Amino acid sequence: MMENKVFLSFAFYSTVLIVKMYVVAIITGQVRLRNKAFANPEDALRNGGLQYYRQDPDVERCRRAHRNDMENIFPFLFLGAIYSLLEPSPAVARLHFFVFCAGRVVHTLAYLLRLRAPTRSVAYSVAQLPCFSMALQILLTAAPYW
Repeated sequence: MMENKVFLSFAFYSTVLIVKMYVVAIITGQVRLRNKAFANPEDALRNGGLQYYRQDPDVERCRRAHRNDMENIFPFLFLGAIYSLLEPSPAVARLHFFVFCAGRVVHTLAYLLRLRAPTRSVAYSVAQLPCFSMALQILLTAAPYW
């Protein structure tokens, strides 16, 4: 595996994306603390009282960004791993992985920083292109064996 340049590129970009997800989770926790909006009564009691057991629009925005990451990055992890086994061109594969990663980073920044529309939608759409490409290549390669 460590001699497979495509897989190493995939491992790099996948790890960047996972670290980005951890960062969004940490940001969500920090926003909860700053806005005193806790999801569990025991956390609210520990931080000032049950009146802080509530939802907050800023926390919900962070949660939506995180949920969107899970809905998109997890499929990428599967598709990219299988795609890496197809022995694609290392340059083309790297481009797939980079475009997806960059699109997801921009999507997260657009979500958390409330950048003007359609920044988030464009970032989402751009990031989907390499996923569709990889999925199509996987299906075309596997179709004769089904």
